[in-house]
Amino acid sequence: MFTWIDIAVLAIGFAGQACYFMRMLWQWVVSERRQASVLPLAFWYWSLAGSILLLIYATIRRDPVFMVGQSIGFVVYARNLILWHRRPEESGVVVSMTDHRQAA
Repeated sequence: MFTWIDIAVLAIGFAGQACYFMRMLWQWVVSERRQASVLPLAFWYWSLAGSILLLIYATIRRDPVFMVGQSIGFVVYARNLILWHRRPEESGVVVSMTDHRQAA
């Protein structure tokens, strides 16, 4: 029998997984529409959201392997967003469907 806390923890885990799924789905949709491999800015936001939620889930579950993996990912995703916001014109990230920049 699940308690409401168990259900809340599972919801956090599934929400994190959903964010990771959305980042890949969005990247695929944008690339198909552009007929080129591109990395939309939303990829990094979905990655960061998924990483945060999965890090919370892993911490609650006390899973050190999962916590380390998500912590490293969080740093990478956050750093990519920082770099993009500093110099969006040089980032190689597609900002919108009409943006003509492609990932390097």
